[in-house]
Amino acid sequence: MRTRQTLFGVLTLLVFATIGWSFRPVTQATSTQPPTSMNILFIPVDDLNHWVHHLGQNKQVKTPNFDRLAAMGVTFTHAYCAAPVCCPSRAAVMSGMRPGSTGVYDNGNDWRKAIPDSVTLPTFFRKQGYRVVGGGKIYHGGFDRDSEFDEYFRSKTNNVNRNVVAKGQFGGIKWAQLDAGDDVLADYHVVNWAVDELQKKQNKPLFVGCGIFRPHMPWNVPKKYFDQYPLESIELPPYKEDDLNDLPTEGVKMATAMGDHEAMRQNGGEKAWKEAIQAYMACISYADAQLGRLLDGLEKSPNYANTAIVLWGDHGWHLGEKHHWRKFALWEEATRAPMIWVVPGLTKGGGVCERPVDFMSIYPTLADVAGLKAPAHCEGKSLRPLLANPKATWSQPAITTFGQNNHAVRTDKWRYIHYAKGGEELYDELKDPYEWTNLASAKDTKSAKADLTKLLPKINKPDIGRSEGGRE
Repeated sequence: MRTRQTLFGVLTLLVFATIGWSFRPVTQATSTQPPTSMNILFIPVDDLNHWVHHLGQNKQVKTPNFDRLAAMGVTFTHAYCAAPVCCPSRAAVMSGMRPGSTGVYDNGNDWRKAIPDSVTLPTFFRKQGYRVVGGGKIYHGGFDRDSEFDEYFRSKTNNVNRNVVAKGQFGGIKWAQLDAGDDVLADYHVVNWAVDELQKKQNKPLFVGCGIFRPHMPWNVPKKYFDQYPLESIELPPYKEDDLNDLPTEGVKMATAMGDHEAMRQNGGEKAWKEAIQAYMACISYADAQLGRLLDGLEKSPNYANTAIVLWGDHGWHLGEKHHWRKFALWEEATRAPMIWVVPGLTKGGGVCERPVDFMSIYPTLADVAGLKAPAHCEGKSLRPLLANPKATWSQPAITTFGQNNHAVRTDKWRYIHYAKGGEELYDELKDPYEWTNLASAKDTKSAKADLTKLLPKINKPDIGRSEGGRE
């Protein structure tokens, strides 16, 4: 079902770019410099892994609007989160600083105690004269700082358990089919709000953050999205029963800590597994539908031809690979997520970049495409060269952190995981894309491992501690 080879995705986007999409008229500037006062549409999607159709690695999923957006600009096939957890991932993107630099590692961390509002992405653009508005989930729920925005919208529609047709659960994995329309969920109303903002006449450049909550659990969406994926046609992800045998203790603990896979086996086995996958894909398709409405609204807006778009999933998600569910780990599935950029005058439709990058580049890239200088505290590098030429040279590795001193380094060839207590994992991504064989103790990888070790973050501040109010 999944392979790291992106031939399918590349061919798909080339076809889209060749035939043209009726969704987006060609009104962008053709120069290599973006227009001044670039407007920005910033779209984080919660818990979205690489199961989007245009990436070609899970052909079951129907995502015409994610594919549509990818055909409009440049999609990154190997983009990685700064942390495989909602709160630290979002805190890192919004501050421009890695988890080790702030001490924000987990959902229980109140990031506001470690990150002043003076350094954040919304504040940066407000200081540059932008009207900055946000809606939905931008920061981690429970630890919000709406004062960074000129306006913030939170939908009051969040009752996701009414009109239940069918539901299921194993461990903490929960889902339900709803006898309802799309407007039963908050995402629908957040998109309505964002479209209204985009279509208003503005006297300032505009930054709109539109956070889409699905496919975050509970996987409760209208039944029509479940119906797109008949249970008998569901394919399980690549899986090996003995996959944990060559892992260090820390890796095994990460895989099994939540107990979801064992609960799945005890409560329905393969049938429950397929039902959960069906529910996750249904939620992706629900999110896709809301994205489509957002893009439709943008195209009707007065500033459409002068609006840069970045869409990113805040981290990956396991669905049984390595006996693991959810995020909370340092493997490919937990750390990899979609990232798509559309920048008028810079990106070309159907672009595909296979360079490993991480989300620390989002803040400085947004500043760059807006014609601004990124603040000195930003730890990432602008992606502008790759937006202009997706095959350009790129020497930066992708780095993900989960807890103090636990890091993964991802290059074109390798994933190297180093745990705080000394455990190691090393995978040859070209030969072993499912990360089934840990090469950390192999003699012929000693040199490669030494080089990768040099790339580990040097700053690893202590965890700032838990606070009340955080949610998963």
